Amino acid sequence: MAKSPVTTFLTVLATLLGLLALGGLASAQAASAQVAGAERGAAAGAGLHISDGRLVEGNGNDFVMRGVNHAHTWYPGETQSLADIKATGANTVRVVLSDGYRWSKNGPDDVAAVIAQCKANRLICVLEVHDTTGYGEDSAAGTLDHAADYWIGLKDVLAGQEDYVIINIGNEPWGNTDPAGWTAPTTAAIKKLRAAGFAHTIMVDAPNWGQDWQNVMRDNAQAVYDADTTGNLLFSIHMYSVYNTAQKVTDYLNAFVEAGLPLVIGEFGGPADQYGDPDEDTMMAEAERLQLGWIAWSWSGNTDPILDLTIGFDPAQLSSWGERIFHGANGIAQTSQEATVYGGTSADTEAPTAPGTPAASSVTDTSAALTWAASSDNVAVTGYDVVRVSGTTETVVASSTTPGVTVTGLTADTAYTFAVYARDAAGNRSARSAAVSVTTDEGSTAPGGSCSVGYKVVGEWQGGFQGEITIRNTGTTAIDGWTLGFSFANGQTVTNMWGGTPTQSGGTVSVAPASYTSTIAANGTVTVGFTGSQNGTNAEPTAFTLSGAACAVS
Repeated sequence: MAKSPVTTFLTVLATLLGLLALGGLASAQAASAQVAGAERGAAAGAGLHISDGRLVEGNGNDFVMRGVNHAHTWYPGETQSLADIKATGANTVRVVLSDGYRWSKNGPDDVAAVIAQCKANRLICVLEVHDTTGYGEDSAAGTLDHAADYWIGLKDVLAGQEDYVIINIGNEPWGNTDPAGWTAPTTAAIKKLRAAGFAHTIMVDAPNWGQDWQNVMRDNAQAVYDADTTGNLLFSIHMYSVYNTAQKVTDYLNAFVEAGLPLVIGEFGGPADQYGDPDEDTMMAEAERLQLGWIAWSWSGNTDPILDLTIGFDPAQLSSWGERIFHGANGIAQTSQEATVYGGTSADTEAPTAPGTPAASSVTDTSAALTWAASSDNVAVTGYDVVRVSGTTETVVASSTTPGVTVTGLTADTAYTFAVYARDAAGNRSARSAAVSVTTDEGSTAPGGSCSVGYKVVGEWQGGFQGEITIRNTGTTAIDGWTLGFSFANGQTVTNMWGGTPTQSGGTVSVAPASYTSTIAANGTVTVGFTGSQNGTNAEPTAFTLSGAACAVS
């Protein structure tokens, strides 16, 4: 994501134009990709490479990126950040570098140190040149050819790092002016690096400031891929305010998957602002379903702090965006798996010790703070999962990288039992801690008339549909914790939900919030998305309650 206000302006311009005509790639492209993949299978070298349209490691195992962007070139002193990013459970970091065209050049010693830190922290390292951002529209931007020369100048540093490093030639290397001009210089830069002897997987960003809202990369992807004789080419889409509906997200991602072409979400944002509201829930859910990688923007230091995952580079101070990425549904804590190259033949199979018994404090009607004695591990503990225990059933209700978390979205005057598991980077999980029982306060319901609910069907197919529920706090104080109630009239059933946890009995549905949707600011909104089943008639619910109080229907 560019730090310049120009980028933000152009992004909103793209959104306002509304020129998203997303569709599928031609079936002939899919067939071509399958043939090309078969022909190149033997040509794939050691290290990270592309096989059958997927990013795999040298041993052939899938590698699905779950990572964070880090603005190294602007904050070279924040060297602790890579270790902090790893501690969240991330398996990838995309590192911002400069080729010297626009910002101070990151030289060979600096880049070598970054790679060493990535490897020491068991992270796959995506290195990108940021100077190309918005070429053709931002007069300060450099060319892909200049970036390619920079990578060639680093060849001695990058040689032998194919297992650990992906080269992202240039960030968002074309603006909104004549985006069709992206194809030729992108192809030329790829060929230039291959002619120089690079065997690494190469990542290429889309035009339209990375968002490809005119589908230039999508429509030319097969031709660009075919120009790489190694077949080790990975396409990167950046998803911000252009991708504000589930349909736009799913159409774009599925176009590449159906064509057998490798794709990663190289950057994305979620917080709503004056320019739009990206549908990050669908991005993350679809990426998990399709097993596509994603790298969230960004760790810290943005000119617009709404996109900071951490506040002031402090991993103990996560923003709401950070909580969403690290601990939310389909987030890093739930879905990230470390690259097997860091395990080798002596993979870590030792689980952490069990955490201490959690202690509860600051119990309210909708939340409770839990702390526990930390676990230990032969390598490192990377996180904790808090589960609600009900008989023999366990449900993960919160995750944390530290021995403490506040569980939200609870129901007033209700008894709960919680326990904790620890996990390490290799995915080993500890024995369960002893449990603690907590009863929430009686609390009070949201005042009548202080909420409105909007419900819409955003996609429908035979036997199923996708819905979206927007809850607005129309009151003057924040709502901290809520339970949404409504009923289906035609036998519909919720099958999957993000932004909340559903409980359904017959047609009656009750939704408890996720940690990142639990608080609704005064005049603020939260959105819950879901997929469901239906049998031909799919009437929308006509009434909603929030914590027992009736809400207006908007």
